[in-house]
Amino acid sequence: MERLDVNATLDYTTSLWRIILALAVALIIALTWIIVPLALRVRKSKLWVIPGPPSTSWILGNLREYNDSPRDLISDEWMERYGSVVRIHGFLQTPMLSITDNRALNHIFTNYTYLTKPEYIRLDLSKLLCSGLLTVEGERYKHQRRILNQVFGSAQIREATSTFFDKALELRDLWTAEIAAAHQSTRMDVLHGLNMATLDAVGQAGKAIGDDTRTPSLSIHVVFNCDFEALKSHQKPNKFARTLERVFSMPNQKHVLVLMKNLLPALNFIFDPNMGLVNEAVDMMRGIGAQLVAEKKAELLRDGKTAVGGVSSLEDRDFVSVLVQAHLNPDVAGGQRLSEEDVLSQFPTFTITGHETTSDATAWCLYELARAPRVQAKLREELLAVHTDSPTMDELMALPYLDMVVRESLRIRAPVTSTIRTANKCDVIPLETPFRGLDGEMHDSIEVPEGTMMIIPFMAIHRSTAIWGPDAAEFRPERWENTPKASDDIPGVWGHLLSFGGGPRACIGFRFAIVEMKALIFTLLRAFEFAPAVEAADISTMPGIVLRPCLKDAPDGGSQMPLLVRRCEVA
Repeated sequence: MERLDVNATLDYTTSLWRIILALAVALIIALTWIIVPLALRVRKSKLWVIPGPPSTSWILGNLREYNDSPRDLISDEWMERYGSVVRIHGFLQTPMLSITDNRALNHIFTNYTYLTKPEYIRLDLSKLLCSGLLTVEGERYKHQRRILNQVFGSAQIREATSTFFDKALELRDLWTAEIAAAHQSTRMDVLHGLNMATLDAVGQAGKAIGDDTRTPSLSIHVVFNCDFEALKSHQKPNKFARTLERVFSMPNQKHVLVLMKNLLPALNFIFDPNMGLVNEAVDMMRGIGAQLVAEKKAELLRDGKTAVGGVSSLEDRDFVSVLVQAHLNPDVAGGQRLSEEDVLSQFPTFTITGHETTSDATAWCLYELARAPRVQAKLREELLAVHTDSPTMDELMALPYLDMVVRESLRIRAPVTSTIRTANKCDVIPLETPFRGLDGEMHDSIEVPEGTMMIIPFMAIHRSTAIWGPDAAEFRPERWENTPKASDDIPGVWGHLLSFGGGPRACIGFRFAIVEMKALIFTLLRAFEFAPAVEAADISTMPGIVLRPCLKDAPDGGSQMPLLVRRCEVA
């Protein structure tokens, strides 16, 4: 009996080692399958003639220093030293490009159908944003964009402006009460309040009543037409607002880890303890979307408004109506309709992008104003000259110094500091400024092999002394009184800047964000004075796609922007 047990143990051990050996062989084959073709491409690449920094790691190339650089400052150094096209070393020494040449950027933005986001970036984004507008490519992107364009027109945002002011005034009243209770200047995490206000604005914008005499009581619902009630639960956020805030406060994974996890998906189970929280947030957003879609579907079917071509009023061009019509439209072939997955994926996409980037951008603007008392006082003087708490969109956009402040803030504190594209086929990218290659020849274009990844460092362009002058790193709104001629060629969608990207894939909601940001600053600057709560050296940024503020001495405290806030005493 004992002998049988020994034999069984030996057989089990032998089988286990065979399994381990088989797995090891399979892993070696898989790695060989990836690495050998990669090594051959690397060796034959024509990108090596482009000047660039030496590699600092055999495995990670220059990626570690790029990822560890605060606010992408390494990109500034590379641009200053090597020019507007820089070759860097990527994963396993694969050549990558960092591009700030305007003609090249225009080419990249325009040819978005084959110069796309890398697959691993899209896979990572899709964990939170699902298959929405930011994560799809090709014809699927074009179809979604074409449908959603009608939601974010000037007419809809003009009507939504009153909701932006409603939420800004609600936040003002909350902060006023908090300061009154303290009887003095109060240290506040202004980012928290801004997050709640912009979340409510995304949900409710714009339940404002229009003045169109042809359509009295016109209600324009730019986004979801529901109230998240985040500001009402400011001291104790409701579950949805609290979950989103926890997601935004999670330490972001490094670019290198994201790359490794998408090359080897099994690593997701090892290194992603926050995935449960992300899934919870996504489930909540999709659940809200499913409920709104079901209600809107029943309404449109009842009223016979399922055909997109039959919609004639702005009332039926709210976010949910447009999506449901595109899903139900009987006049469109099935392949051209939005699938149910496409419809539901837009809710996480626009909940996240519609409020986090705006709240971050506004928090950074208040930070810069706190550090520049002269600018703050000058802007407040302009804002207090307006004799209403809720100006129209046209009145708001006509305030010249407010416009300069917002532009300057978005120049030096753009929420999205860079983007990445990959070539899905060989391409030749033209250059505005030729460079002398390491082969001694002058080059006025770049021959890009299939699979090449290209970093576009927005902030390096925004901080370029060649474009903006020797004070490019300073917050000086007056520079917008006479825009530098060199900035005219920056191929951004707004304001000689790349803050909202460029080309057909530029941010679809940039007008929404600008008007909302201006409404918040208008309201808060009229009511409060802001001063720094900590030294500038103590303010840092969390690594990730969005430039989120945090404190160096509280790395586990999540995103925050502490400022000293007190009531503005108006003479």
